[in-house]
Amino acid sequence: MKKLFRSQPVLVIAFLAALVTVFLVPPDGQYIGYLNHAVLIELFSLMIAVAGLRSVGIFDRATDLLLKKAGTARRIALLLMLLCFFSSMLVTNDVALITFVPLTLMILEGVQDERLRIRTIVLETAAANLGSMLTPVGNPQNLYLYDKYQLSAMDFVSTLLPSGILSLVLLVLLTWTIPAERCAAPAERRTAIRTVPAVGYAVLFGVCLLTVFRVIPDWVCLIAAVVTALVLDRGLLRKADYALLATFVCFFIFVGNIGRIGAVSEFFHSILTGHELLVGLLLSQVISNVPAAVMLSGFTENGTQLLLGVDLGGLGTLIASLASLISFQFYRQTKTAQTGRYLLTFTAASVILLVPLLVLNVLIR
Repeated sequence: MKKLFRSQPVLVIAFLAALVTVFLVPPDGQYIGYLNHAVLIELFSLMIAVAGLRSVGIFDRATDLLLKKAGTARRIALLLMLLCFFSSMLVTNDVALITFVPLTLMILEGVQDERLRIRTIVLETAAANLGSMLTPVGNPQNLYLYDKYQLSAMDFVSTLLPSGILSLVLLVLLTWTIPAERCAAPAERRTAIRTVPAVGYAVLFGVCLLTVFRVIPDWVCLIAAVVTALVLDRGLLRKADYALLATFVCFFIFVGNIGRIGAVSEFFHSILTGHELLVGLLLSQVISNVPAAVMLSGFTENGTQLLLGVDLGGLGTLIASLASLISFQFYRQTKTAQTGRYLLTFTAASVILLVPLLVLNVLIR
């Protein structure tokens, strides 16, 4: 259990929370209604599609082309930040960081200034968290809330686009804190893209997007994902993040049961009403934004403000977004890691980004 908690703390907490509520609300026929099958299917299918696209070298080739002419550390940081910001909209924030943070560490391996490495990775992390909020498939909480509240594409874009534009401007300005010293990108890798699998995974990704936007039924998406994996690469079925899927199931049970306990339900309704953005942001700092979204969604009908709260809530503490932990884990494993300086820089950047974003949303609300 201790080993599991270290590797999957959110899953363990979600399981224990669900287990406690099972004793308060014994299992019955309503339990099956707790589960949002569409979200679970869409998440699983996207995991298969993105893992497939990574496996055929598409990300490596695109990165090499973009970095080929980069000459200074500042320009490389800007390129990597933009890659994280825009790619996270489609492949999720955690996949963007898994792809680009190791590359960053390789590029900056010979750099003597540790602050340069830290600032670059922190900017990439913030960019992935902020860029991913602009699409329903950018992160798990977006996918869940988009489906939960049956938001239209227009509602989604109009809610998050102002924050996304300001985020990009702030991130570009922050790249000027990176020194403009010479820093060559690594030699281009001769990665051969396997055409047939690449086309197959791209088609599956398209099916996933059409399912998210409610054009294709979710059962078609599930069949397409399983068949694609079985035909092209069965190993992809092992690469899906089943811990995340199980975490969603546990929180669905927890929220469903809590909603049937009158006094508890009334309490959450009372503190959330009119304060969805702030409560979502604050709770994300403690339990991270994905479980915060699932938990709070059972007690408010104001889905757009909750969406804003948990997405902006990815800034702040290191656990506010689990994607941020990915970057930290990569960095702390380097020989020259200065974890204290990293945490200080990460927190400072989060505050610098979060304050103007909050002000913007208060003014336009």
